[in-house]
Amino acid sequence: MKINKMFFVIFCIFTLAGYGQKKINNYKYIVVPTRFDFLKKDDQYQTSSLTKFLFKKHGFKVYLENEELPDDLSRNRCLALTGVIKDASSMFTTKNFVELKDCNNRIVFTSDEGASKLKDYKKAYHASIRSAFVSIKNLKYKYVPLTNENVKNDKAIVNSVNSTPEVMEGVKLKANVELKLLYAQSLNNGFQLVDSQPQKVFIVLKSELKNVFILKNKKGIIYKINDFWKAEYYEGEEKITRFYNIKF
Repeated sequence: MKINKMFFVIFCIFTLAGYGQKKINNYKYIVVPTRFDFLKKDDQYQTSSLTKFLFKKHGFKVYLENEELPDDLSRNRCLALTGVIKDASSMFTTKNFVELKDCNNRIVFTSDEGASKLKDYKKAYHASIRSAFVSIKNLKYKYVPLTNENVKNDKAIVNSVNSTPEVMEGVKLKANVELKLLYAQSLNNGFQLVDSQPQKVFIVLKSELKNVFILKNKKGIIYKINDFWKAEYYEGEEKITRFYNIKF
């Protein structure tokens, strides 16, 4: 049985897009939310400020999400992990742990739980979070950029998508097919794609590859083939394929 080559190339794209993201040291930055999901206010009990301080203490370049970001991070949010504090408290014990998530919202690291029995909320959260950061300290983080060899491999795959005749079979559009036109509105980590209404159709996140975007909140990608864009994603068990003309 022959392997579907388009499927194979898409699989390679997914693999390579995450290649440099497998090790904590390959991430250049940490972004910390201004509010964690178990709290009611921004930086309540100074939890976000403390989290930023502790990441910085252990060698990370770290920003709160509402701060001005470096140019390279603004262009590509996949350079950063999001550092999130999660709550696992019981009635008499404050418990917290740290999650590190990549730009696809995938968890790449979870710390051990920190705990405190202090009754004052601020003191308890601070003690618990500091305890959880022992796991972050033990990572001994040191930034290691991706190598040029990885970039060459990525470009080779992209070139094969654009030039391999077998791969292009079944994706050529008829001349009289009118593609739905979408307009790209820039976001920090990608684009919002809207139609002429304007209504939001997709939010797409940047990947490590040129002209390949990850569809936010969907299991799929959108990528450029010749002069059009192809979206492939799943809704439940059903695979959806759509073609678009996108104006950036």
